[in-house]
Amino acid sequence: MENKIIDIKKRKNLIMGFALLALLFILIAVLEQILPRTSMLFTVLKKGAIYALVAVSMNLLNGFTGLFSLGQAGFMLLGAYTYGIFTIPAEQRITVYQYYDGGIVNFALPVFIAIILAGLVAALFAFLIGLPVLKLKSDYLAIATLGFGEIIRAIFQWDKLGVITNGSNLLRKYPVFKSTLFPFAVAGICIAIIVLLINSTYGRAFKAIRDDEVAAEAMGINLAHHKRMAFIISSFFAGISGALLAMFQTTIQANQFKSAMTYEILLIVVIGGIGSVTGSCISSFLFIACSEWWLRFLDNANTFIGDWHVPLLRPGFRKVVFSIVIMVIVLFYQKGIMGDKEFSISAIIKFFKGIPKKLAARKSSGKKGEAK
Repeated sequence: MENKIIDIKKRKNLIMGFALLALLFILIAVLEQILPRTSMLFTVLKKGAIYALVAVSMNLLNGFTGLFSLGQAGFMLLGAYTYGIFTIPAEQRITVYQYYDGGIVNFALPVFIAIILAGLVAALFAFLIGLPVLKLKSDYLAIATLGFGEIIRAIFQWDKLGVITNGSNLLRKYPVFKSTLFPFAVAGICIAIIVLLINSTYGRAFKAIRDDEVAAEAMGINLAHHKRMAFIISSFFAGISGALLAMFQTTIQANQFKSAMTYEILLIVVIGGIGSVTGSCISSFLFIACSEWWLRFLDNANTFIGDWHVPLLRPGFRKVVFSIVIMVIVLFYQKGIMGDKEFSISAIIKFFKGIPKKLAARKSSGKKGEAK
């Protein structure tokens, strides 16, 4: 009986979740008709969706499997370059690869196939480097994966591979998305797949490895196999997010995918809550909104309130304030915004239903105090 009640609640939450997503898509479609395309709101929504996907993919490793990996920027680079290389129209290749006689690829793939291929290439590299690297633990694994990202970035700028990567030159003239709904749809589908994986038997095995490797192995879980699987799946979705980022930026250069990008993604995961998919999504949009939009005015040295010139403001001051904001969040929310919890429709309903009871309890306690 209890299992049936739990299943009914899960179905209700699932239905209401999809209903909210449908409303969100409708809202975005309406906003695109009302607001100008150059509005910063669309920039935040597009980039926020992309970073939400890569943050959730990193959380799959760090939060749910307990593997401290810092190679996300490298896998995003692989995804971005794979997408760009295989979608540039044949007639535009001589312009893009002007120093390499049009390059060696002389065909273009459809957008969706190229996006999936971007994830597969990242997953292939994850499989190859995962064989030796996943034998390491904690800080050593982090250093090894971070080194992989830096090596990949250097290789893709190597002129001898220019016929494929265009060397240190930009990749451009490939298809980009014009609607905000596209990155939302792709990121939403991918995150939904990750959530289904986390709630499956494989996801429970990942969590068991995170909690206690010795106990997990004693229960019959193949540690090497499941760690490799988590690493490959995480890299696959990081590659897809790299393809989406390439579409968002309209140009690709390996120098854009520095280790600082990985640190930003890790920061998003920590702020949202290690082990919370919902937290990673919420913190992604907050991070992008603060860094790209809300705090931009702090970089303007000529800011006046009436006749009063606001002091201290100058280029780069935004990053100082943003760092302070992050420190405050970490101090007051040591486990992140969501901790290890997830967004639940039923929990929200319970919260709002409990408000009248709380107000009534306060009124009754106030009356008792007056009577005394």
